[in-house]
Amino acid sequence: MKLIIGNKAYSSWSLRGWLACKQSGLPFEEVVVPLYDQDWDRRREGAEFAPSSGKVPILWDGEAVVWDSLAIVEYLADKVGWDRFWPADEAARAMARSMAAEMHSSFVSLRREHSMNIRQVYPPVPPSEAVVADLTRIMELWAQARARFAGDGEFLFGEFNAVDIMFAPVCTRIVTYSLPVPRFAAAYINSVLAHPFMQDWIAGAQEEDWVIEQYEQPARA
Repeated sequence: MKLIIGNKAYSSWSLRGWLACKQSGLPFEEVVVPLYDQDWDRRREGAEFAPSSGKVPILWDGEAVVWDSLAIVEYLADKVGWDRFWPADEAARAMARSMAAEMHSSFVSLRREHSMNIRQVYPPVPPSEAVVADLTRIMELWAQARARFAGDGEFLFGEFNAVDIMFAPVCTRIVTYSLPVPRFAAAYINSVLAHPFMQDWIAGAQEEDWVIEQYEQPARA
């Protein structure tokens, strides 16, 4: 398998696809493509990017190609078994899938106003009302999952799984922009960031030379 991703410092969807590949336990080739550099327009017109219209991540597995982060999760779960990605309990699995889907399609204000930048930590600035609404909903989801299904585990459903993969970039954003969260959420975020997969990704981001100025700005009040 070959996974093509964008800059580790900035590309939140790439992070999700990469974590899914790591979670699968299958070997894969990692290809990092600098976003928006001088060759970006030419490169994204190549055959490898054609199925996704130039978007990353994109996973090639022989003739099979998958280019959406949640679809990559599902594709890999088909290959290695659903228990690697989703809770065994039916009720927990139903909630986990709903949360992953909501993350995939929602929280636009948080994503737009607080782009991912793993290499920075900015002083706190009061977030907009729209971002507060997004964070409030995320905290509700996290609290429900933790209360109902986490048990003694560190993650939303006890063990690290697809839902934690989908929310991992949210955890980095909360840290980068010093966004206010309840104590239980701070503990969960610390667990996500301390996971060996996340530590590998963060180390890779720190080693990158590329800088995209539009993602190097703190949030504004």
